[in-house]
Amino acid sequence: MSKEKLTKRTVDKLTGRDKDYIVFDNDLPGFGVRVMPSGHRYFLIQYRRHGRTRRVMIGQFGPITADEARREALRMLGSVRGGDGDPAAARDRERQSLTMVALGERFLKEHVAVRCKPSTQYEYKRSVELFINPFFGKQRVRSVTTADVAELHGGMSHIPYQANRTVGVLSKMMNLAEVWGVRDKHSNPCDDVAHFPERKRTRFLSGNELARLGKVLIQVEQDGSESAHAVAAFRLLLLTGCRLSEIQKLKWAWVDLDEMEIRLPDSKTGAKSVYLGEAAIDVFKKVPKAAGNPFVIVGKRPGAYLTDMQRPWRRIRKLAELEDVRIHDLRHTFASGGLVVGEGLSMIGKLLGHTQIQTTARYAHLANDPIKAAATKIASRLAEALG
Repeated sequence: MSKEKLTKRTVDKLTGRDKDYIVFDNDLPGFGVRVMPSGHRYFLIQYRRHGRTRRVMIGQFGPITADEARREALRMLGSVRGGDGDPAAARDRERQSLTMVALGERFLKEHVAVRCKPSTQYEYKRSVELFINPFFGKQRVRSVTTADVAELHGGMSHIPYQANRTVGVLSKMMNLAEVWGVRDKHSNPCDDVAHFPERKRTRFLSGNELARLGKVLIQVEQDGSESAHAVAAFRLLLLTGCRLSEIQKLKWAWVDLDEMEIRLPDSKTGAKSVYLGEAAIDVFKKVPKAAGNPFVIVGKRPGAYLTDMQRPWRRIRKLAELEDVRIHDLRHTFASGGLVVGEGLSMIGKLLGHTQIQTTARYAHLANDPIKAAATKIASRLAEALG
């Protein structure tokens, strides 16, 4: 080891030997350059911490200049001498930390596969593999910053809903990284990233629209252009307020027509009962049962349920001139029907299986219709009195 002022000129003169060697700066103790037998030169700092000599590489001469290396060395050595810094320990933690790809694999295997429902597993896996992994790649989990997350989110502005969901998945990954000791506590880089606004759409069918839909369902059932099971599924969605998967994957073993009830062993909100009206029971009684098939809505393959509901729905809604109506809007229509006949939000929430009244509150504006009618009636009578 030798000492001299490390400048561009002096470092340029250093040549490779049989073994690597270090030249330290005579102005800034602890700042040096290691010269490899190949002739490559690397700036470093050296210091003692807890009785041990530690070295941390700053960068290669060429890509980094002597002046830049000196400024970085001054910063790092200053933190050491201030008593609160240990660059080597920080480097070791960085080396030991998982890559984002590895964290994603652990997240899907140890958390998602164990704790999430199949539909959630699919969405989480999709976010990790299509959006998070391609963006971060082998970047270390510890090195991910709020700026990184904001760049990922901003780059998905053309798909705002997916952007928000992806950051939500990433936030869960980072929380677990803290639990698993891969990141420091309270360091989630997603916390300060504001989500894009989302437009919540609550579409429901009017009386005239329901009549058009009903006419088309009868037509396609009679002419055989759609399967009787697909038609029954759409009727049941409308008459029960169930979610698509709850009817699509419904088994006869869960249906008790005598008790006017469906007992679902699992749903988005856990096990629940769906209470049936007479009209829904009539539909169940007319659904053809397939020998050896446990499902109500039978698919083409033996023992399977009907997996594709979207294509028959698109054909049906086109015939009914309801091309902006989604399958989920049948559930909304069930809720709006309850409010029209005077049921309160609490009762509608129970029928829909909501666990929180806030979820049902999106339908609150529909309950104003009777109030508006009363206001019209009163105002008309008063206007008539006024002449």
